Amino acid sequence: MALQPAAGARDLQPGAVESNRRINELLAGVYRLWGYQEVTPPTIERLTSLEAGGAINSGEILRLAADEPLGLRPELTAPIARAACSRMRGRPRPLRLWASGTTFRTSISDGGGQRIHEELQSGVELLGEGSSAADAELLQLLLAAVATLGLEEAHRPTLLVGHHGLLDALLSQAPAEQRGSIRRALTGFDPLALEQLNLPAPQRESFRTLLALRGEPERVLYQLEQWLGPIPLLQTLADTLTAVAPAAAARGVRLQLDPSFQPHFDLYDGLVFRLVCQGHDAPVAIASGGRYDALVGRFGANLDQAAGTGFGFAIEAIRELLEAGEPAAPQGAWLVAAAPGVDLAQALSHQARLHQRGEAAELCLSRCDSEAEAEIIAVERGCRGTVWVTS
Repeated sequence: MALQPAAGARDLQPGAVESNRRINELLAGVYRLWGYQEVTPPTIERLTSLEAGGAINSGEILRLAADEPLGLRPELTAPIARAACSRMRGRPRPLRLWASGTTFRTSISDGGGQRIHEELQSGVELLGEGSSAADAELLQLLLAAVATLGLEEAHRPTLLVGHHGLLDALLSQAPAEQRGSIRRALTGFDPLALEQLNLPAPQRESFRTLLALRGEPERVLYQLEQWLGPIPLLQTLADTLTAVAPAAAARGVRLQLDPSFQPHFDLYDGLVFRLVCQGHDAPVAIASGGRYDALVGRFGANLDQAAGTGFGFAIEAIRELLEAGEPAAPQGAWLVAAAPGVDLAQALSHQARLHQRGEAAELCLSRCDSEAEAEIIAVERGCRGTVWVTS
């Protein structure tokens, strides 16, 4: 019998599970304050839904052996968008929804074997509203949620913002047959691939500059306007960033505009963003999202409802980031232990009184001859202390 989980999967211990639950509850409290309602998308979906019209690489989907093509969800957005366009079609827009749950992806390891990636996510979707005001709401909500997590100044949270339309506008200046290769080089931050492309020297220099162009929004927008002119997209993006800048500054989050940034999944066709923090050894992405109007349209939404934007937090990445510092003080249950001669009913009564006060308490089922012995057991079990019952 195999004693190890599948390659890439993990066994979560009680402390990690409790920390994940606490983070989930903090985020859920913020979502509810903003008027978002909880939904539970299915873990199992048809492959046609999971692939999101080719936006998600089918090779990353964990498939099931079934009579029809089925798989496990690699993210939460597509299943929620499908449900919004079917079972929730008649509800007034915009729809404000949130969900949490495990997502699954698969990959091939360096050794050629399959690896399974489980990730606990929590996020929101705002559907049926295509205006930039919806983008601003999502970014403001993201920042409000971040404020509950307990990030420290040393984490240096940075909100990277890009836009699919910006990249399209910049690539329109390149030969059509080269645009796909240039896009891959830019979004993959691959200067070597860019140098190998057969481009005129002025264009190569422009895209080389673009590859390094990121930072304070006002400076980056100025440079983009020199290349593209005063197009409406730049003004809309500037207005959105201006709207969220005060909230970002108040929460110690740095805004960075990155025209070449694109998330892992190719779901998005508008504003895109990622929240990155400095971990113990390397930067850690704890949230990402963006606008996905075309995806909603693929699921058959009416023309006036084919709009969606949202984000997802990586719960375990947040937990590991926060736990990388000083370990938290033990917050386990009280250990209720009875002295010799005290019957079980009395111990259970003490335990019940603790429960009524909302305090966790577990019963010591082994016989203890002294309180000191009970305290040793409490330490071994990670309890916060001992309740020694003598009568």
